[in-house]
Amino acid sequence: MDINATIIGQTIAMIFFVWFCMKYIWPHIMDAIEARQKEIADGLTAAEKGKSDLAAAESKAQSIISEARGQAKEIVDQASARASDIVDEARVDGEAEKRRQLESTQAEIEVEINRARDELRGQVAAIAVAGAEKVLSREIDAGTHKDLLDGLAAEL
Repeated sequence: MDINATIIGQTIAMIFFVWFCMKYIWPHIMDAIEARQKEIADGLTAAEKGKSDLAAAESKAQSIISEARGQAKEIVDQASARASDIVDEARVDGEAEKRRQLESTQAEIEVEINRARDELRGQVAAIAVAGAEKVLSREIDAGTHKDLLDGLAAEL
């Protein structure tokens, strides 16, 4: 192979081209690469921060949910206790009403018994007068013997 002017010219042109690229083109390419690397690093950092924020948010959400569940359980317990209180109050009121009605009924029965006794006494007195009238074969004057008949009715 011969070394001639063409090879020397091509070599000089290649050296000039490499020098020109390294002087003017290479720094722009390197700046673009470094900017892209920085962008990627910032994105990765932001992603890591997002992951940690997400984990913190999930943790906070879980604590809020557990707190809400606790409050809901407390409200349900309070409602259950109040329902039991209402049932107990209703039971006590019902028993008091039952006692009151029973006492009222017993008083009515007592009044009816006394009225029936008085009526029965009157009937027994009338029967006794009628019987005595037949036995004596004469009429007894009820007005004259009223004290006697009242005493007889009181004994019955």
